[in-house]
Amino acid sequence: MTKRMIIMLILVGLLFGGIFGFQAFKARMVKKFMSSRGMPPQTVSTIRASMQPWQRQLEAVGSLQAVRGADLAPEVSGLVVKIRFKSGQEVKAGALLVELDASSDRAKLQALKATAEFAEQTWRRDRQQFRAHSVSQATLDADMANLKSSRAQVAEQQALLDKKFIRAPFAGRLGIRAVDLGQYLHPGAKIVTLQALDPIFVDFYLPQRTIRQVALGQSVTVRVDAFAGKTFAGKISAINPRVDQDTRNIRVRATISNSDHLLLPGMFATTDIEVGRPQPRVTLPQTAISYNPYGNIVYLVKQKGKGRDGRPRLVAEQKFVTTGATRGDQVAILKGVPPGSVVVTSGQIKLHNGTPVLINNSIEPANDAAPAPRDE
Repeated sequence: MTKRMIIMLILVGLLFGGIFGFQAFKARMVKKFMSSRGMPPQTVSTIRASMQPWQRQLEAVGSLQAVRGADLAPEVSGLVVKIRFKSGQEVKAGALLVELDASSDRAKLQALKATAEFAEQTWRRDRQQFRAHSVSQATLDADMANLKSSRAQVAEQQALLDKKFIRAPFAGRLGIRAVDLGQYLHPGAKIVTLQALDPIFVDFYLPQRTIRQVALGQSVTVRVDAFAGKTFAGKISAINPRVDQDTRNIRVRATISNSDHLLLPGMFATTDIEVGRPQPRVTLPQTAISYNPYGNIVYLVKQKGKGRDGRPRLVAEQKFVTTGATRGDQVAILKGVPPGSVVVTSGQIKLHNGTPVLINNSIEPANDAAPAPRDE
């Protein structure tokens, strides 16, 4: 190796050494500068943790069903000659809704009645003759059989005539009319839907593991999106004796009073069933929890001495917590947050252990056990 190469290697080493030394010096100076000035506080909102009675609930989703509901249709064919209802009308049981053309059926009924009357007269006359020993017992028996047959034909024709008049089988509210005057109806053609709205059923499914927590007569609270903030009370009226093999869920039915007819069949509903007795729990807004694969954490606000201005210096302290059930915007804390602790509810993304904080609670996150949508 020549002398020139050795000198070049020395110069290159000095150059790189100077560069790395300058970077290290710069990093030390920045760190010293930051430590001398102090990290600026991060603005957060907080809440003071407190014990509240926590009622365990089973929540499920389901659908509303009418106690009695049917799509009314004729049993026989015929031409619509009269429509005696309006769409959306409340009707009583037995109310006449639609009349089909029954002129030929009435005429046939009159003919059969005449035949039955003649058969009865013949039987009466032969009975008198039988008493005078003028006719045989066989003749009298034939007259009676003929009379019974005639009367049966009259009853059959009367039943057929009655089917031309479609009536409400129970009291309820009619839907939108599906027929028009002069329309020819075939058997089974839909005329209108009829729904009994008070009371009303809600059917929902629960996991099989919860079956021991529900019983007949247990109270149920029902909520629907159509009436935000309003709840409807009911009671469990039936529990299916069979678990669905595909989902391992069991079907439960509750009966709800619906005297104002706000609830309608087919509505989506959320049900809450209270189980057990209320237990005291520390509750926090769900926004206070940072959910992570390795554990859920919260940030507590602690006082660490005083700042240069003499005011208390507040810093964030990270805590792992054990969370329980949720209820609306709230979550129950089973372990990790003692009552009275000041907990950060927003702004956690900027925090780590020891970060100075500045509290601003002018805007607080939602903390409602039963939140409802707001129209703004």
